[in-house]
Amino acid sequence: MPVLIGKLAELTGTSERLLRYYERAGLLRPERLPNGYREYTRSDTAAVLRIRALLAAGLPTRVIRQVLPCTTDEAAVQPCPGVLDALRDQLDALDRRAAELAVAREVLRETIAGAEARTAPASTAR
Repeated sequence: MPVLIGKLAELTGTSERLLRYYERAGLLRPERLPNGYREYTRSDTAAVLRIRALLAAGLPTRVIRQVLPCTTDEAAVQPCPGVLDALRDQLDALDRRAAELAVAREVLRETIAGAEARTAPASTAR
């Protein structure tokens, strides 16, 4: 049963503003009623949930636009030209970013430890 944007927002926990953005980005293609209202299908509900999951995984919308047509309601990737390469590239980018964050985290820990050692009260000898 088709739903309007407010209901889709409610069903997916996504704001209407984001749903309109997904449409502008080419991720959703709702039908338009004569009055201009957007009408979404059950498959759009599943697509929004996949979009949110892919965004949470760090994929940019340009990659999601490639991947989305190749997914099913179970979010399994079907064979689509270039999609596997795009996903591998994104995974490589995430791995690089994770390594950079690990180094930054260690530097921050060392900096905090050094600062704490310098500000710790000296013990008084008797």
